[in-house]
Amino acid sequence: MKEDNKTKKQLVHELTELRSQNAALKKSESAERYRSLVENIRDVIYELDSQGVVLYISPAIRDQLGFDSDEIVGKNFVEFGHKDDLSSRTEWFTELRKGIEKPFEYRVLNKSGELKWARTKTRPIMEDGLFKGARGILIDVTEQRRMEEALRESEEKYRTVLEDMDDVFFEVDIKGNITFVNSSSCKMSGYSEEELLGMPFKKISAPDGIEKVMQYFGDIFLTGKTGKPFLWNLVKKNGEQGFFEIVASLIKDKQGNPTGFRGIGRDVTKRKWAEEELQQTLESLRKAVSVTIQVMVSAVEMRDPYTAGHQTRAADLARAIAAEMGFPQEKIDGILMAGSIHDIGKLSVPAEILTKSSKLTNIEFALIKEHAEKGHEMLKDVESPWPLSEMVYQHHERINGSGYPRNLKDGEIMMEARILAVADVVEAMASHRPYRASLGLSAALEEIEKNKGNLYDNDVADACLKLFREKGYMLK
Repeated sequence: MKEDNKTKKQLVHELTELRSQNAALKKSESAERYRSLVENIRDVIYELDSQGVVLYISPAIRDQLGFDSDEIVGKNFVEFGHKDDLSSRTEWFTELRKGIEKPFEYRVLNKSGELKWARTKTRPIMEDGLFKGARGILIDVTEQRRMEEALRESEEKYRTVLEDMDDVFFEVDIKGNITFVNSSSCKMSGYSEEELLGMPFKKISAPDGIEKVMQYFGDIFLTGKTGKPFLWNLVKKNGEQGFFEIVASLIKDKQGNPTGFRGIGRDVTKRKWAEEELQQTLESLRKAVSVTIQVMVSAVEMRDPYTAGHQTRAADLARAIAAEMGFPQEKIDGILMAGSIHDIGKLSVPAEILTKSSKLTNIEFALIKEHAEKGHEMLKDVESPWPLSEMVYQHHERINGSGYPRNLKDGEIMMEARILAVADVVEAMASHRPYRASLGLSAALEEIEKNKGNLYDNDVADACLKLFREKGYMLK
C-alpha cells in the first residue's frame, strides 16, 4: 500500500515536471518566434531605459542608418539625431517620461553622415506610475518626406505663377460658389480674397449676362469638355463693369465625379471699348457715305429719272440675291449701297443721249459704256467700309470675258460685282426705256437662265431665279 502511494506521488511529480518543461518549451518557442519576427522586420524595433539609453535595437537599423546594433546599444538615442532637432527630441522624451505616448518625426544622420527622416511610435513602460523605459518602432520616412517636399515646392511654384500673372484665375464649386481666386482676381474686381471666397459667381456677373454665364458652365458640365473662349461681363465692387475673355474647365475627383470648375480670364475691357468706339466710327462713316450716296442719287435723278429708278430697283434686287446666298449683313449693306449708285458714271454722259427715244448710234453707245470707268473715277477716293468704286467698275463684266470696260473673266470678277451684274440685267430688261418698251420679266429671267455659267455666275443666277420663281419676289 505504501509502495502504491509512493508510485502515485512519483507519477504526479513526473507529470508536473513534464508540464513545466512543456510550458518552458512553448515559452521558448514563442520567444524564438517573436525574436525571429523582430529581427527580420524591415522597420527598426528598439528599447530604451529611463534615461534614453538604447538597451536593444533590431538588426534592421543597418539597412536604415548603416550602423550595426552593437554600435548603438548602450548609447543615448539623442546622439543620432540632427543637432537642430535636439530641443524637440528632448521635449518629446520628457513627455514620454510622463507616460504620454505620441508619434514623433525627427531628422537623423546615418553612418555616412547623410540626413534621413524617421518616424517613431513609442510606448512608455510604466510601473507603479514610474517611468522605467520605452519600447518602440522606428520607420524610415525619408522618401515620403522628399515627395512631400517636392509636392510643396510644386504647389508653391504653382501658387507663385498664379499670384504673379496678370490674368484672373478662379475656382468655383458645383453650385457656383467661389472657392479659390488669385491676387489678380481681387485686384480686377475690387473685392478682397475673404470677400470673394464663398461668394456666388453670378453675384459679380452683370445681371443681363447671368443666363449666358450659367449656360456656359452648364455646357461644360454636360460635355465634360473645356469651354470655348467666352466674354464675361464682370461687375466690380465699385459698380464699374469690366469684360474678361474666360476659358473654364470641369474639376473632377479621383472617382471622376464633377466637383466644380476652374477658369482663367484675360481683361479685354480696353479692347471691348475700342471695338465699340470703332463700331461707332464705322457707323458714323456709313452714315456719311450714305448721305454722300443720296446726294449722288439725287444728282442722277435730276438728269435722268429713268436711270435713277433703275438704280434703286436693281440695288434692292442685288440686296435680296445677296441675302438669299447667305452673305453677312455687312456685305449686303455694301452691295445695296453700290447698287444704289452703280450708274453714277452716267453723270458724265450728255443728258440728250440718256433720254434719246430712238436707237443709239455706235458712238453714243460707246459714250454710255464709259460710265462704269467714269463711276470708278468718281468713287475711288470716297472713304467707305466697302469697295464701292471696284463694284461699280466691274458691274458690266461677264464670266466669259465678253464684258466691259476691262474684259475681266471669271476669277477676276469680285462676287459683289457678279451680283450687281445679274440684278442690273434683270431690271433693265424688265423695265421701260426711252428708246424701247419693256421686254418683260419672263424674258429677263430666261436671259439669266440661258447664259448662267457663261455670262453670269451660276450661284448668283440660281439665287435670282429662286427669288422670282419660288419666293414671289417682285421688282418695286
